[in-house]
Amino acid sequence: MGYPSGGFDDRRRAPGSRARLRYAQAMEQIGIGDLVKVATGGPQIDGIVADTLSRSKVVVAVMDRVRGPVLRTVQRAALVERTEAGPGDRALGLLVRRTPPAARGAARGGAGAGSGRAGHTRAATHRTTGR
Repeated sequence: MGYPSGGFDDRRRAPGSRARLRYAQAMEQIGIGDLVKVATGGPQIDGIVADTLSRSKVVVAVMDRVRGPVLRTVQRAALVERTEAGPGDRALGLLVRRTPPAARGAARGGAGAGSGRAGHTRAATHRTTGR
């Protein structure tokens, strides 16, 4: 049927040429609590992953010079894994531990906890017996 080599249609490419991949290679998995360095144009800042919002955005706990440990949303591409513990990792770990995970859908106007299915926003009213 034209898909013998990994799902690509061989009829469209020249014989002997390599098939190009449709998608980029899978990124390494970043989990909550991983030690990372955040590279955002300036110096690399030590951080700890607090939550993953999507494939491209991650919430990271970093040390702010004025405010102390804070949460920042960064692009996943700006993260580099690190192995050694930094001087502020204890405070960052405490911040990650005491912060609840983000509610899914809250950023898109969700009603909060237990929003359920769309169209079922209220409980059913009392049904009379027809007397």
